[in-house]
This record gives sequence, structure tokens and C-alpha cells, in this order.
Amino acid sequence: MAMEQGEVTDAIIRRYRALAQGNIGLIIPGMLCVHPSGRGFPHGMGIHDDSLVPGLRRLADTVHEGGAKIAFQLMHAGRQTTRDLAGHTPWGPSSTGHDPANFVKPKMMSEEEIHEVIEAFGAAARRAVAAGVDGIQIHAAHGYLVNQFLSPFFNRRGDAWGGSDEKRFRFLKEVFRRIRKEMPQGMPLLVKLSTDDHTPQRGVTPELAARYAAWLGDLGVDGIEASCGTTLYSPMSMSRGDVPVRELLRSLRWWARPAAQVLLRSMVGKFDLEQGYNLAAAKLIRQGTPELPIILVGGMRRLSHMEEIVQGGKADFISMCRPFIREPDLVNRMGSGSAAAAACISCNKCLAAVANDWQVRCYAG
Repeated sequence: MAMEQGEVTDAIIRRYRALAQGNIGLIIPGMLCVHPSGRGFPHGMGIHDDSLVPGLRRLADTVHEGGAKIAFQLMHAGRQTTRDLAGHTPWGPSSTGHDPANFVKPKMMSEEEIHEVIEAFGAAARRAVAAGVDGIQIHAAHGYLVNQFLSPFFNRRGDAWGGSDEKRFRFLKEVFRRIRKEMPQGMPLLVKLSTDDHTPQRGVTPELAARYAAWLGDLGVDGIEASCGTTLYSPMSMSRGDVPVRELLRSLRWWARPAAQVLLRSMVGKFDLEQGYNLAAAKLIRQGTPELPIILVGGMRRLSHMEEIVQGGKADFISMCRPFIREPDLVNRMGSGSAAAAACISCNKCLAAVANDWQVRCYAG
């Protein structure tokens, strides 16, 4: 919903004004790209240049006027993009394999490029603070660059940035420390962490995620949002429900459609919505670091289920995305007793819209 260079638009302001007025406690907008090479979508929001700050400040002010808090989610797409969007061969921790959607084989990042992106995260944090946010979240999930460094599937390096869990964690650690330097004391720094990559070979597992979470706790992270899946290799494990085959095929070039059609149809019926599908992984994190605040995302639909999770100490916050696309006033309706569950049917057509570069809205009818 942004402009070509990631600028905030009036449509974005209207969307987040409605959400803020819906009595949501904390709003984390869609990921903001920290570096030109890290753009994942043609019209995703950006935070990679100082010229973007006025629009981002307008967004933060709009959310505050509606009575909510806002945290910016910082990301770099890594290999999960195209040459056209990145401006060159997409970067990744390793140069292995062609991804199944864009058919891109990434360039292995040099030491210089790694430090360039770490600095870009720091500069993005400075811009976020200047825009007036209440917090910052590092996107370390869904197959984007930070997740790629953490994952044994994506990260096949044998240097100081890969080859062991500790070395694969180093990129996130350095990004975390660099961002923290730009934040005022007391401002929360969160991490959205993949707890299961669901990649063809072993990536981040719940057990490895729990280990990473403990290290993040040692660094002083203020909360972890437990998620899963990757955008290109395992999208339906990330956003469970229906597989919008027809809509997803429309987003691909003609020569990629036959193979993709076979793959997508094979997924139908295998990823039905399971409410709280990241709960088991969140429990592992809680066992290892019981004092660490946990944000749970993934299929949360029934109010009674959310209350049970929070009151039972299984998580501290509930995060939703697709339900708010359909019902921006959902929290108000639950609070008044007029809704006991979200109306979202998890058709996933809203996510297929992103792949087609259509504006995000509910397409369920």
C-alpha cells in the first residue's frame, strides 16, 4: 500500500487510523525495509532513507491520536526478493539453490556487505525513533535475512557468521546491539523469531529457537513474538488455512505456473487452520526463559482461547494479523461482548493479494 520507494500513503494512514481507533493495544505495521537491497515487495513500506521519516512520523502520530502504541518492524528480505527489486542479485548468507518462487540463486554476502546491512538496521532504528515510535521489532522470521542467518538450511557459511549455532546467531546479535545504541533508555526492543522454518532440510527448529531466545534474553530483549514458516519455501505453514491456488498462480510468470500449480494443489487440505499453532514452540521458549515476555501469533481466533492462554501463563500477549484485515474493530467488538471470535475464515486471499501487488484488504467477500 506504499509508493514505489516505500513512502507512506493516505491509504496506509486510513488503515492504521481505523486499527488504532479499534482499541488495539500495540500496532506493529507491516515490515519496513532497512536497505534498498532488502525490498521484498514492490509497494512495501521503507525506512531506508531519511526522506521517508516525515511520512513515518505521520503514521506514528495517527496511531497515537487513535489511542494506540506503535512499534516499527525492521527487516531485510535477503534472498527472498528479485533482481528487479534489489537492484542486483539478491544477497543471502550463502549462495545455495534457486528458491521455488522467484527462481533466484542468491549471492553470498561479503564481510563488507554484512556490516553494511548491520549499519542499515542501526540507521533505520534512528529514523524510527525520530518518527516517534514506542518500540522497535526486529523481523527474524519468515525466511527473511535475519532468519536466513539463523537457519542451518539457508546459512551454509564456514566463517565467523556460520558453521555453528553461536556463529549463526552472531548476525542477529550484532543487529540487536546496533539498534539498541539508537534507542532511548526504556524503549522496548522486540524480536519476531521463527520457531520452525518448515524448510525442505533442517532449519530453525523449536529447540533451536528456544536456545536463540535464551541468548536474546541475555542480551536484554524485551519480548519475543513466536512465529514460524518462510514466505517462499513454506508459506502455508506460516499462514494456515485455505490455499488460494488460482490467486497465487496469477502472481507468477507464465512459464512458472505449471510446476507451481502442481505444488500448490498438493498443499490443499494439508494446512488447515489450527488455532494457536505456534503455542507448543512458545512453551519451549517459556520453559527455558520463564521471565521473557512472549507474544503469540498464529491462528488466534476465539476470545476464550486467547484468555485461557494468557491467564494460564502460556503467553503474555496475543498477536493477530488476518483477523484485523477483515475486522479492524475486532477488539472493540470482543470487549463489548458482540463478538466471541474473529470472522476471518483464513482463506488467505489477502496474502495472495500481496503476491499480486494488490492492496491488502479482505477478499473473502
